[in-house]
Amino acid sequence: MKILAIDTSGKIASVAISDEGRLIWEKTVFTKLTHSQVILPMVTEAMRESGFDYPDIDCVAVADGPGSYTGLRIGVGAVKGICLGAPSVKAAGVSTLLALAYNCRAFEGRIAAVMRARPKIIYAALFECSGGVISRVTDDMVCGEDDFFSHIDPCDSLILVGDCAEELKQSRFADRNNVRSASSGLVLQRASSLCEAVNDHPEFICSADELAVSYLQATKAEKDKAHRDS
Repeated sequence: MKILAIDTSGKIASVAISDEGRLIWEKTVFTKLTHSQVILPMVTEAMRESGFDYPDIDCVAVADGPGSYTGLRIGVGAVKGICLGAPSVKAAGVSTLLALAYNCRAFEGRIAAVMRARPKIIYAALFECSGGVISRVTDDMVCGEDDFFSHIDPCDSLILVGDCAEELKQSRFADRNNVRSASSGLVLQRASSLCEAVNDHPEFICSADELAVSYLQATKAEKDKAHRDS
């Protein structure tokens, strides 16, 4: 299966292409531009340099949340547009937190995927990794730091991954040798991890119409509307 993957869920923009589980092309960048300005040019670059055309692609995968409201909409919108232009191509939505866990699939133990939602509040999920196989321990959640870490046995071998991993390592686990933060090259989103997740979970594949964003919490527009209606 040839997979084109797009991640615009956080501080970076990332695009990857895999073929039968082998990574063909990947680029991940920090940018001061909006994701809408950089992601499609990156996709064009990936397709040109890999030698593929859109009809060659079986599936376009995207991080569907949680994460940046605007970034998620841009990523999902880009995938829907690609699928509209190439009707034979399927889509796949992958949890941002699951994809972050795939960054650490060489780790043996528990993986805490954590992203900052707002002060003291995180998007988080806990996973178990054994022999490169990742399984869920908790659902994706938006919660207080204390609530999430109450799920974790203090004796567990644990790796933290995500945009607040190092912050949480220093603030909560500075003296714990069994807890580490992912390395700088793996701590943030990588589109290649979306490819790996879809290869392991073909049930994620869907039509472009079925693709939707999972925010986990109300958007600002929804909060404003609720405030006006109250």
